[in-house]
Amino acid sequence: MRYFNSANGFIEMSLFLKEIAIDLGTANTIIICNGEVVLNEPSVVAIKTADESLMAVGKKAAPMQDRGAERIRTVRPLKNGVIADFKACEMMIRGLIAMLPKSHKSFLETVKMVVCVPSGSTDAEIRTVIDSCQHAGARELYLIYEPMAAAVGMGIDIEAPEGCMIVDIGGGTTEIAAISLGCFVANESIRVAGDSFNQDIINYMDRAHNMRISAPTAERIKKEVGAALMELDDAPEDMLVVGPNKTTDLPLKVAVSYQEIARCLEKDIAQIETAVLRALGQTPSEVYSDIVERGIYLTGGGALLRGLAKRLEEKTTIPCHVAEEPLLSVAKGTGIALKNTKNFSFLINGNIR
Repeated sequence: MRYFNSANGFIEMSLFLKEIAIDLGTANTIIICNGEVVLNEPSVVAIKTADESLMAVGKKAAPMQDRGAERIRTVRPLKNGVIADFKACEMMIRGLIAMLPKSHKSFLETVKMVVCVPSGSTDAEIRTVIDSCQHAGARELYLIYEPMAAAVGMGIDIEAPEGCMIVDIGGGTTEIAAISLGCFVANESIRVAGDSFNQDIINYMDRAHNMRISAPTAERIKKEVGAALMELDDAPEDMLVVGPNKTTDLPLKVAVSYQEIARCLEKDIAQIETAVLRALGQTPSEVYSDIVERGIYLTGGGALLRGLAKRLEEKTTIPCHVAEEPLLSVAKGTGIALKNTKNFSFLINGNIR
């Protein structure tokens, strides 16, 4: 396709094509251009209730959550890894694209996108992602499953005959996949991940300390004293949490230890362990042997939970490696896929209806 310029005549449109890779996450959305992370923002939009127009997106919208302002409605468009609010998701993607540095913008509206989706997405959920991206301006669209993107982002050649296993613990889902020759040979996707960890912490603080806390506070607790084991070699100090007593509404101050959080996360961690074992049970023996030799790769924000890699290693008796940059593995792989849309056979063409 060509674009006419009065000074230079016809110019190939590809020269002006805006190409972006999007890691559309439940907790954070990352945009990559030219192999570089140019945007990393919370997956949140603030909408004016008066006219349903966009007020803020990303880091500007995040502090507005749970503030109770009647004129502002904050929305997290993705839930459990999939789009829960189509209109809000479209507004978020448009808002984030508008935030891109000027050097990554062209004067044409044409946008080539590669977007990652959970491996357990239904056809209807994939259709929603495609529609949302196309409404936000995508003219050439490809999708990549998150475990595939994570493996590519970690430098693994997933089209090689050797097998590998990826455990991607994101905000909404945990994706477990054994991959060989560019295909899933075993796959498990469970809706237990960072958000459910936060909800467990909220429930625990309510039950154990009679304290009411918000999701952002639970997220801070998880980061500061979250753990998957009751005994850690490098244990964090207790965290002082301030919040209202749910009965009297008077202020409470509670010192929370990592052992308490490990105890309250036990059921969710056990579900992840069970899903990993199920995926291993589905894996062909040759690929299984590769995984035992190479180990299991952990990525996503949940991979940073203290003691998780050690716990999974003890459960499976297979070495577990945390990715060098677990928060960026999927985004990096999506960016690499953007440059290889003609070569990667495992991409889903979102332009085919």
